[in-house]
Amino acid sequence: MHPLDLKLLRDVGKMKGQMIAVGLVMACGLAMMIMTRSLILSLTSTRDAYYSEYGFGEVFADLKRAPNSVRSRLADISGVAAVKTRVTGSLTLLLPGLDEPADGTILSIPEDRPMTLNRIFLRSGRLPEIGSHNEVVAGEAFARMNGFRPGDEIEVILRGAKERLKIVGIGLSPEYVFEARPGETLPDNHRFGVFWMNERDLATALDLDGAFNNVVVDVAPGASTPAVMSAVDRVLEPYGGRIAYDRRDHPSDTRLRDELNVLAALAVAFPIIFLSIAAFMTSAVIARIIRLQREQIAQLKAFGYSSRDVGIHYLKFAMVIVLIGSITGGVAGIWLGTNLVTMYHKFFKFPLLEFQISYPAVAAAFFISAGASLLGVIGAVRQAVKLPPAEAMRPEPPAEFKPSAIERLGVQHLVSPSMRMAFRNLERRPWSAAFTALGLALATAIPVVPGAMRDAIHYLMGFQWDLAERQSATLSLIEPTSASAMGEIRHLPGVIRAEPIRATPAELRFGHRSRRLSITGVAPDATLNRALDKDGHPLPIPSDGLLVSAKLAELLGAKTGDSLRVEVQEGRRPRRDVVIRGLITDYAGLAAYMDIDALRKMMQEGATISGAYVSVDGLEWKRFLEKVKKIPRIANLGIKEAVRQSFRETTAESINLLQSIYFLFAVIVAFGVVYNSARISISERGRDLATLRVVGFTNREVAGVMIGELAILTLVALPVGLLIGGLLSRTVIDAANTESIRLPLILSSESYSTAVLIVLISALTSFAVVARQIRNLDLLGVLKASE
Repeated sequence: MHPLDLKLLRDVGKMKGQMIAVGLVMACGLAMMIMTRSLILSLTSTRDAYYSEYGFGEVFADLKRAPNSVRSRLADISGVAAVKTRVTGSLTLLLPGLDEPADGTILSIPEDRPMTLNRIFLRSGRLPEIGSHNEVVAGEAFARMNGFRPGDEIEVILRGAKERLKIVGIGLSPEYVFEARPGETLPDNHRFGVFWMNERDLATALDLDGAFNNVVVDVAPGASTPAVMSAVDRVLEPYGGRIAYDRRDHPSDTRLRDELNVLAALAVAFPIIFLSIAAFMTSAVIARIIRLQREQIAQLKAFGYSSRDVGIHYLKFAMVIVLIGSITGGVAGIWLGTNLVTMYHKFFKFPLLEFQISYPAVAAAFFISAGASLLGVIGAVRQAVKLPPAEAMRPEPPAEFKPSAIERLGVQHLVSPSMRMAFRNLERRPWSAAFTALGLALATAIPVVPGAMRDAIHYLMGFQWDLAERQSATLSLIEPTSASAMGEIRHLPGVIRAEPIRATPAELRFGHRSRRLSITGVAPDATLNRALDKDGHPLPIPSDGLLVSAKLAELLGAKTGDSLRVEVQEGRRPRRDVVIRGLITDYAGLAAYMDIDALRKMMQEGATISGAYVSVDGLEWKRFLEKVKKIPRIANLGIKEAVRQSFRETTAESINLLQSIYFLFAVIVAFGVVYNSARISISERGRDLATLRVVGFTNREVAGVMIGELAILTLVALPVGLLIGGLLSRTVIDAANTESIRLPLILSSESYSTAVLIVLISALTSFAVVARQIRNLDLLGVLKASE
């Protein structure tokens, strides 16, 4: 082994604590980068392969009813590679042992032609046999949650008729990777399921013999998707067709795409912070080594080693840290990613989702960490290379001491001699003190982020499901009906208050941007489901305009006072320009509200409703549910507490898991920064401190000098770190906000206190290390020093 490499190993062994501390900080950033990039690769590659192999469509459209002969006209559209027409409907599920009503979506399986698009992956069992009656394939998420297996039977209400369906298979489809009710952003696999039935059987049950009410289209390579969508709309318009949409507006694909966007943001933000801190710490360590080894550098050059040899030797110190960080970060990132993939099984249903290591991310992580470290130490190494042997043989010139700021202000009598020395030392090396304080500030900032995420979850659950949504449940009808149905709803058992709603699907356009969602018409005096501003204050329902989600306005690039082009997708399909009268704050999905009478007028219809918000007496809840199950016209019942619980078990759980990872990394960074600063100070000034002991200072007084310096830097860094933590929290939460789920920025005293406590505990631990090392100073060595 080369003599310089032997020296490197000996030096690394003597300072292994610092090397490990810096390496762990670097490992945190690399682990986050490798974990997120590998998760992105796992999800995207699995999604793309699944979509391709099972023919996920690219254009989708719903309609009232069209004869099967229209299928050929759709297939003849320029740019259409394949078309699938089918029958779809909703059904009520009568599940034994479940008080709440359950519902589902049922789709047809063609019997007289191949199933070219949105094919079914069978997890177990088989497809319904041709000509069979009441055989179905059940979606895996629902079947697994409720314990159904092939051969089991389930009782349902399909178009008002009670049927007993036999489950012959458990399957998946690329259009239900995220399996949730239409319009909902959270899964409810216990009370919602997807089923597939033979087309003739289902068409007969839904009174759609020889007809279809849903279209899926595959666009030919190179063809224009918007042009295909427009052509599909023209063909289907006479048959009650709704505006066609592509994958961008498909609810399942949108939810998956949102998750990928969040991961992509996290793959950049946190690694940059951690690697910046690691680069600073590496620079401090190498600079300290070079200052302490001035004489060794001179001797090496005197023995014939070139400046290049010396420079490479000290660069290898940085590479040792990079190696520690890369190996530890790689192992940690792979381990964390493997466990997070298991969590994604709750959200996304694929035939097989396995963790795939992103080797380009691993390589990039290594080179980025190496580049950051080398960039941080290049200045210190340049000093070692340029240092002439004759100058290096002399000890570093003593620093020029002068009265500190507190002495110049005449208030030195307020502090002890040890603290006066601490202030002088900090002023003697202002840049070193500034960079140490910056590292401590960043260590303070990082724990604020997981605290803000925890507070955001708590606030969101109260704001969304206590302040905004005060109803017990939301009733949705199969078809819009006369407002006289409100009388029947108000007389359901236990109903304290009921408020009508009229919801209609529409496309909202502003300039070249558009979004598909449901416009909800509510009464002006509605109090159960309220539109709130950012402060939680109710907004009045305008008589002639829209209230829209602030997120929706952001996506459209619109603001209050702008006019949106509203294209209703049912009935007479009116198109109107409607003014935005206000922006509402909500945290799940996108919403738009109108006065119910204004919406009815725009749709050119009478007093109709499509559902109702209801508040129910808790003592009558069970009777209310039993009665709702018996009403065929009710399509589904959205129970507020069930949605809250679903959020707690899915989205909140995943965010809390990420929060725990960030918190662990924050503790590592905080301790690493403080510990590294303390060790560098001891190493650089060991002789000074030992001299104080020789001239009569006690161990406690000498330790007070060092601890005083660290304490001053820590106290200066804390407020700066809390400010940076607030900005960092805003950046991360803004990056994590999507159309599906958004988090508010909540910076509580608890989050700030936790961050301060972490840094203070790390500082106290480092103070103990300082005190112990000062007790072990080599006083005899100081007496023998030549200077």
